[in-house]
Amino acid sequence: MNTDNTIDPRVAAATAHWAHRMVTNGVPLADFQDVTSSISQWDAWCDAWVARGQVHEDLGEAALAEGGRLSAGQHFATAAVCHHFGKFLFVHDMARMRSAHLRALAAHARALPLLDPPGEMVEVPYEGKVLRGVLRKPRGIARPAVVVMCMGLDSTKEEMRTNEEVFLDRGIATFAFDGPGQGEAEYDLPIRPDYEAPVAAVIDTLETRRDLDTSRLGLWGVSLGGYYAPRAAAFEPRVRACISLTGPFDFADAFGRAPELTRSAFIARCHTRDAAEAAQVAARMSLDGVAQRIRCPLYVVGGRLDRVVPPEHAEHLARSVAGPVTLNMVEDGTHVVNNRPYKYRPQSADWLAAQLGVTP
Repeated sequence: MNTDNTIDPRVAAATAHWAHRMVTNGVPLADFQDVTSSISQWDAWCDAWVARGQVHEDLGEAALAEGGRLSAGQHFATAAVCHHFGKFLFVHDMARMRSAHLRALAAHARALPLLDPPGEMVEVPYEGKVLRGVLRKPRGIARPAVVVMCMGLDSTKEEMRTNEEVFLDRGIATFAFDGPGQGEAEYDLPIRPDYEAPVAAVIDTLETRRDLDTSRLGLWGVSLGGYYAPRAAAFEPRVRACISLTGPFDFADAFGRAPELTRSAFIARCHTRDAAEAAQVAARMSLDGVAQRIRCPLYVVGGRLDRVVPPEHAEHLARSVAGPVTLNMVEDGTHVVNNRPYKYRPQSADWLAAQLGVTP
C-alpha cells in the first residue's frame, strides 16, 4: 500500500480517467485497486502493471499444467491486458514501454488459440510493410459477416476481447487490427489521418478469405478510432455500416483539450518532435467536408460527461452525414461510455447485426 501522500498528477489522472475503461476491458477491479494504490510516481506505473500481468501468466501456466485450456486462455488474456495498460501511455520511457508491449503481445498470442471462440493472427500487406490483426469467428457459422475494429490513440488489439464478445455472441466475426501509429505498427508507422488507406488494405486481405462474407462488412471505431472508422466509411464503398464510439469530429479541438498523458502519446505516435508539430497532424484529422460523404448507416455513441472528446463532436457527426444515422447520447456517460457499457454495447451490436442481415 502506498504511504506517500504526494501523488504524481499523472498517476492521479490515469487512475481517475481510465478506471472504468481498464475494468470494463478486462482488468479485474481488485487488481486495479491494488496496483494504483501501491504507486505514487508515474515512473512506477509500467513496472507495476507488468508485475500484475505476471501473476495472471503464472495462473495460466498452472491451468495449462492441469489441462484447463479455457481457463489458461482467460488468464493469458488478462495478463495481456495488464501488460497493455502498463505500456499504453508510458511514452516517456520507450524502452520500458516496448518491453511491456512485447509481454502483452506474447501473452495475447498464447491466449488466442485457447479462447472460445479462438482467435488467429492475420497479416495485412500495407505499403511495403505489414499490419497485424486478430480474427475471431463465431462458432457454427460457415461464412459470417465481419466487423473491422479500428483502435484509438492508445488502444490496441490486445485490449479488445470484451468488445469483440458482443459481436461474436450475435454471430458476427471480428477483426481488430493495429493500424499506423497503433500497437505493433506504432514504432514504424506514424498516425495517418487518411485512415481509409489502411482500412482498404484490411478489407482487401479479408476478401481473399473463403470463411468470411465480406459483402456484409461493418466498421467499428473507439475514441480516436471513432474518427478513423467514419473517415474510412466516407471513402470505402465496401463498408455496409459503421459504429463510432465518442470519436472526435475535429481532433485539433480535442487535442487542445486533451489530458497531458494523451497529448504526449499523440506526439509520440505521430513521430513528431513536439506539440506544435503534432498539432499540425491533428489539424488534418477533421470530418468537416468528409462526413457528408458517409451514406452507409451510422451509429454514433456520445457521452454527455466526456472530458476527453466533448459530446458536441458526436452530435456534429450525427448532423453531418448523408445516410441514415442513430445517435445514442448517454447522458451519464464518460469517454467511450466505459462507465455505462450496458447503455451502448448491446444496443450497438444489435444495430450492427440488423444492418448486416444477421439474426442473433
